[in-house]
Amino acid sequence: MKLSVWTYEGPPHVGAMRVATGMGGLHFLLHAPQGDTYADLLFTMIERRDHRPPVTYTTFQARDLGADTADLVRQSARAAYERFRPDAMLIAASCTAELLQDDPGGLARALDLPVPVIALDLPSYQRKENFGVDEAFLQITRALAQPQARSEPVTCNLLGPTALGFRHRDDIEEVTGLLSEIGVAMNVVAPMGATPADIARLPAAHFNVLMYPETGESTARWLERTHGQPYTKTVPIGVGATRAFIAEVQELTGLRGAPGEKRLRLPWWSASVDSTYLTGKRVFLFGDATHVATSARIARDEMGFEICGIGCYNREFARPIRALAREMGLTALITDDYLDVEAAIAEAQPELILGTQMERHIGKSLGIPCAVISAPTHVQDFPARYAPQMGFEGANVIFDTWVHPLVMGLEEHLLAMFREDFEFNDAAGPSHHGGTAPQPAVAPAPLPDNVIWLADAEQELRKVPFFVRGKARRNTEAFALEKGVSEITIDTLYEAKAHYAR
Repeated sequence: MKLSVWTYEGPPHVGAMRVATGMGGLHFLLHAPQGDTYADLLFTMIERRDHRPPVTYTTFQARDLGADTADLVRQSARAAYERFRPDAMLIAASCTAELLQDDPGGLARALDLPVPVIALDLPSYQRKENFGVDEAFLQITRALAQPQARSEPVTCNLLGPTALGFRHRDDIEEVTGLLSEIGVAMNVVAPMGATPADIARLPAAHFNVLMYPETGESTARWLERTHGQPYTKTVPIGVGATRAFIAEVQELTGLRGAPGEKRLRLPWWSASVDSTYLTGKRVFLFGDATHVATSARIARDEMGFEICGIGCYNREFARPIRALAREMGLTALITDDYLDVEAAIAEAQPELILGTQMERHIGKSLGIPCAVISAPTHVQDFPARYAPQMGFEGANVIFDTWVHPLVMGLEEHLLAMFREDFEFNDAAGPSHHGGTAPQPAVAPAPLPDNVIWLADAEQELRKVPFFVRGKARRNTEAFALEKGVSEITIDTLYEAKAHYAR
C-alpha cells in the first residue's frame, strides 16, 4: 500500500455508492468503520446534490472489534429497511471492513427481508472505483431484470451514467434529444434516475446505448448475451463521433431520421482564419480511457492539435489506449500515480493539458494551461448551466473549454510584450483597480549550477509567449551549461534558439 496526497479513483465501495445515489428506491447498507463515512461529502459538497446519498453505515468502532460485528450488520440492515422501506437493498463492505470477513451480504439475506437484497463482492485491495460502479450496476441488473417482449415503438436504454459522473446529467439530456430526432424513444436511463422497477424493464428496449464503457460495459454485454439486446460501440463525444453514433443507431434500427447541425459551431471555426493560431499546438492528454480516447480524436482530427502525450489511469482499459497511442507514434502512460503524470508533462512541455482535477494543479505548478476533460473533478466541473460533453452541443462546450485557455494565453502574451509601456507595466497594477496597486514581486525560479541571467536577456525572454516561456528558459540554461557559459546574454538566448530549431 502506498500513501498519496491525491488519488484518481477511490475504493470500489465509493463506486457502488455512486450507483445507489443516482438511483431511486434503492438503499445501500455499507459495513464500514466510523472513519469511512466521508464519502457523503463527495455528493453534497462536490456534486452539490440537494439531499444525502441513500446509504446507511454500520459505523463500528475499535471497541466493537472485541464483540460481534456480524450482529451489528444484522441490526443495521433491519433498521435501515424499517426506516426507509426501499424497493431493494444493496449490501457491501468498505475496504477496512473487508478485513473482518463478516460476509454482510450473506448476513442480510438471512434476515429474509421482503425486498431483494443484492450483495456485492468488492475486492477493495485489487480493484477501484470504476470497477465498483460497473460491478454494482451489473449485479443490480442481473438480480432485477425480467424477460419481456420488446416495446411497441423502437426504444433504447442509456447505460452508464451515475452520480458524481463527469457531466453525466447533461449528457443524458443531449443524447436523449439526438435519439428523439432519429425516431428512437427512451425506455430506461440507468443507473442514474432509475428505480428497481425500471431495471426490471430494461429488456423491453430494442437496443442499448453504452454511454460510458468504464461504468456500463459489463451490464451492456450481459444484456446482449442474456436478452439479445445489441449495444452501440461509438461514444458520441466530438463532431465526428456524434455523426458516427447517429449512423450506428440508424443501422441498428433502420430509422433514417437525422438530427440537425444548425447549432454546431466547431467545424466553421476550424475552417476559419482565426483557427490558424491554434493549429499545431502541442497537447498532453490524461484521464479516464473513454474521455481520453474521444478527446484525442477531437484534438487531432477536428482542432488540428499535435498530441505529444497520452495516457489513462484505469488499467482495465490500458490495451485500447496503448493501441491509440501507437497509432499516433506515442507510448501510452498507464499509471495511477500523479507524480508519474507530472514528470511526463514536465518532460513533454505541452502548450495545453487536457486532464483531470489533478492535471489542473500540475498545470498551475508548471505554468501550463489545463482544461478538464475527465473525472476526478472538483465543484467547478459540476456547473449549474447546461454543459454536456456528448452530442453537437457537447462539441460546442468542448470547443469553448479547450480554446479559451489558449486564447487567453495570447492575451497574456500581448500584455507581456507591452509590459514596459506606462499603462501596462507591473507597477501600474490592475486596470480594473484603478491602476495604482503595486504588484508583489515574484521570486525567480532557482537556476541550475549558478547560471546567471543578465537583465537584457531576462527582458528579451519576457517577449516569448508565456505558455512556452518555461521551455525556452530551460533550453537556454541547458545550452549554456553545455557550452560552459555562466552568464546568459541576449546572444546566448538566440544561439540556444537556433541550436534547438535545427
